[in-house]
Amino acid sequence: MPHFICTTCGTQYPESPQLPVSCPICEDERQYVPAGGQRWTTMAALAEGHEIGWTEEADGLFSLKIRPNFAIAQRAFLILHPDGNILWDCISLIDEATVRRIEELGGLAHIAISHPHYYSCMKEWSAAFGGVPVHIHEDDAEWVQRNDGAVKFWSGERLPIGAATMIHCGGHFAGASVLSCPWLSGGRGALFSGDTIQVVPDRRHVSFMYSYPNLIPLGAAEIGRIVDAVRPFAFDAIYGAFEGRTIAQDGKAAVERSAERYLRAIGR
Repeated sequence: MPHFICTTCGTQYPESPQLPVSCPICEDERQYVPAGGQRWTTMAALAEGHEIGWTEEADGLFSLKIRPNFAIAQRAFLILHPDGNILWDCISLIDEATVRRIEELGGLAHIAISHPHYYSCMKEWSAAFGGVPVHIHEDDAEWVQRNDGAVKFWSGERLPIGAATMIHCGGHFAGASVLSCPWLSGGRGALFSGDTIQVVPDRRHVSFMYSYPNLIPLGAAEIGRIVDAVRPFAFDAIYGAFEGRTIAQDGKAAVERSAERYLRAIGR
């Protein structure tokens, strides 16, 4: 039986002979149901007209993206490290060529996901690499639509994953997290932010929202929590969820000045 995929957010659902009745992730106020209604596909159908594009972002770092754009159009990241490679966030397509290339680069030890909008086909990715764990903060457990034992829920404020650290920020979702990789950017560190901390088009600032498509902002307390969560970590680069949304240097200062700008804008 097929595992249907929502074409609006890219989330894959448990196998079923019938289309899902709805997509809870799209029906939530942080996302949306298109004017034409919810639509569905399968990975096999998606593969007929799409492929996975690779971009070498830096030494030991690749971004992976479905081309042409599908669903939210986020990019995932393959982060290389001798202690075990990490896939940060996920996409709704996986194929033999991608699995083979990742295996040639040392395989995959962990999948770490920032928040529910990027759960996509995480179970398929886990299975393709022998059932590697998918790390998701327990505060977002209610949004997992397909688990089958792959997801490992974590609690608290930090989770070490090899040489990297997942950092619980909240804000966009209760369990929204970012990933610190201190060995990247020549040892100055890099932060993978999903859209918990959203790199904006000028690539010198970030922003913070409860809902991006529906333009619902966060309040001062939530902004303070996010900034406080990442402040102890060193990072020069910030890799955001979308293509081209990278702050190549001075990322830590960008978060601080962007938070100050945001708080001024909302009257704090």
